[in-house]
Amino acid sequence: MTMVDRPEPPPIVCVVGPTGTGKNRLALHLAQSLDIAIVNADSRQVYRDFPVVTAQPDAQEQSVCPHYLYGFLPTSDKVDAGSFVRMAREVIAEVLDNGRLPVLVGGTGLYLRALVHGLAPTPPIPESIRKKVASVVRHRGRQWAHRVLSRLDPEWAAKVHPNDRQRVTRGLEVRLATGTPLSQWHRQQTRTPRYNALTLGLDTDLAALTPRLESRIRRMLDAGAEDEAHRAWARCPDPDAPGWTGIGCAELLAMIRGQLSREEACRLWLQNTRAYAKRQMTWFRKESEVFWVQPDARQWPLELVSDWLQSARG
Repeated sequence: MTMVDRPEPPPIVCVVGPTGTGKNRLALHLAQSLDIAIVNADSRQVYRDFPVVTAQPDAQEQSVCPHYLYGFLPTSDKVDAGSFVRMAREVIAEVLDNGRLPVLVGGTGLYLRALVHGLAPTPPIPESIRKKVASVVRHRGRQWAHRVLSRLDPEWAAKVHPNDRQRVTRGLEVRLATGTPLSQWHRQQTRTPRYNALTLGLDTDLAALTPRLESRIRRMLDAGAEDEAHRAWARCPDPDAPGWTGIGCAELLAMIRGQLSREEACRLWLQNTRAYAKRQMTWFRKESEVFWVQPDARQWPLELVSDWLQSARG
């Protein structure tokens, strides 16, 4: 097949930005005028036990248009960029076959980059190194492991939260097995896109976002976040389970186990959410071809998507 004959990559829209900026609200606004399906691109909203804590769309929101990849994974199971890409590609193909536009919504930048541009060519990790790293992280703790990662691969460490045992562990494994930082492996990703992606980024600053984050945490608590965490702990009493590493989940678990008071857990929850939002801002600011819009903007993003879609579909 020649370059001229190569088919155009299928169209998708990505709605990105820091946590708490209203990405799903914008997508639902698009659904009022466009035939879309919303696909989750947030690594925490996949967990079945935490619909409130991870701010998954509720039943009323999901009734507006089809939603995919929300709340299906047990707390004990893990998801990574590779498994997300496999699931998302299947869903996107189904959505396109049904004549709808896939709109990916979420703040996990690595997942979206891997989806559009492919996965970084990281080598297999010897089982001996996997076991050694897992043992050390388990006995020394996540905070210690993140400090070690900050010395071995500061660029990757800056992108992951200390509670994210899976990604911290992956960074240590790759660095120890290959001598090359995981961040450097990721820079070798192909830049030939698999999708014709229009990316809308919700633009804000940390000072303006912080009160919204604080208010959102209060709403989550009012909506039963503590009871949700208690039920999840009854089903999965393993503090190292992947589902417990998420922000909000980890702090509520510490409260349940008597390690933090309710006040301390809420304060740490806000602190960690704010730090995560800052990392997300840094990540997406480095991404090219993002159309930045204000969190409460509605008409201009709709016009932008409509015009782009008309052009993309010829």
